[in-house]
Amino acid sequence: MLERTTSTLKTPRKLETMAKFFLLNLLGIFMFFIPITIGKAKSIPIDHIVTFIRQIPNFGIVYAGIIIFVGAILPFVKKTWNKDAVTTVFSIFKVLGIFVYFVAIFKLGPERIQTPGMLPFVFNKVVIPVTMLVPVGAVFLAFLINYGLMEFVGVFMRPVMRPVWKTPGRSAVDAVASFVGSYSVGLLITNRVYKEGYYSTKEACIIATGFSTVSATFMVVVAKTLGLMDKWNAYFWGTLVITFIVTAITTMLYPLSKKSDKGYNDKPVILEPTAEKGMLFSTALEEGLNACEAAPGVVQGIIKNFKDGIGLALAIGPTLISIGFFGLVLAEYTPIFDIMGYIFLPFTTLLGFGAEAAVLAKGLAISLAEMFLPASIVASASPTVKAVVAIVCVSEILFFSASIPCILSTEIKINVKDLLIIWVERIILSLVLATPFVHLFLT
Repeated sequence: MLERTTSTLKTPRKLETMAKFFLLNLLGIFMFFIPITIGKAKSIPIDHIVTFIRQIPNFGIVYAGIIIFVGAILPFVKKTWNKDAVTTVFSIFKVLGIFVYFVAIFKLGPERIQTPGMLPFVFNKVVIPVTMLVPVGAVFLAFLINYGLMEFVGVFMRPVMRPVWKTPGRSAVDAVASFVGSYSVGLLITNRVYKEGYYSTKEACIIATGFSTVSATFMVVVAKTLGLMDKWNAYFWGTLVITFIVTAITTMLYPLSKKSDKGYNDKPVILEPTAEKGMLFSTALEEGLNACEAAPGVVQGIIKNFKDGIGLALAIGPTLISIGFFGLVLAEYTPIFDIMGYIFLPFTTLLGFGAEAAVLAKGLAISLAEMFLPASIVASASPTVKAVVAIVCVSEILFFSASIPCILSTEIKINVKDLLIIWVERIILSLVLATPFVHLFLT
């Protein structure tokens, strides 16, 4: 009698978990990957939501101002602004972000910086949409990352992670977390797992520089700015595949190939158990259902993700406007990015970009300052160049306005020199892979 009661209790609980797993994950997939047409605009649902919000008079200007001001003073309120040299530098850039914001809204300074491709581009095309899209996207990311989809996908990736990317199977969750969540989420996971002894220094460096890319919500802004929203799915999945292929190649190159195989503080790495053969789907489903069952309630999950999204917007908003603007000023008034572009010019020339080879090379070089800036440099270029830039600026992963300081703030043993070398490698490899993909699928 007792056994029968236990059984009847388990069945509805299991059915409820199954329904929750499929319905909530399908909602997340719909919000991010199913384009719908509203009016004359065809885009994914979260982009339609942000577009609707932006139609409220002056909302974007006021909201972005609050994010920039609060984000700039927060490190000083928390007294974390000077915890190390990197944080100090970026805290100063955040304060400068307030100054740049007032220059933007009151149209101060020389007329040249107020032309459409300069400060108005950074403010209207980058800062406002990104700081709005991150919290809105975070709400719906709850349905992608909280209810078992990551664990489900991660199981399928485990058999290939070690041979292809030289990382443990559990790193698949980091990869998915970064791509559908954000690099900050991925780096938090990586740093924690590294310190707990489950990653070697080499594995942690590979994951931090190879998987911790900008999220799907950021990619929406890039695609929209460069006119790719009508081909969103091809762009998203193509960029994901190219990013991971590039990562697989960089693991065999210096400096990643020379990193230590020892764990945190040179301790031995804890090895993960081997999964049973022939039970891939059932194991994936079981892990997905277990994660879904242990997940917070829907409202609780949405609130937590929204808070994380606001936190991320506060962290990146001030640096987006300051580093983005100063990066464009350097590009306009100094030859620094033209000089850096010579690194990539032989490749853009050999790949057949002709008269646009130099513009593309300069656009790729400026991605080091901020991953959105290449969109400004190639705004009047051909659709092919725009599409290549849209892929490479995501696949290159490393930029000074956000991801590089995030990596340097972890305890993973990697320095600025290593990051710059990896950035060059990723740009070149991404360019070589993105060019044929764009010709076949995006133009």
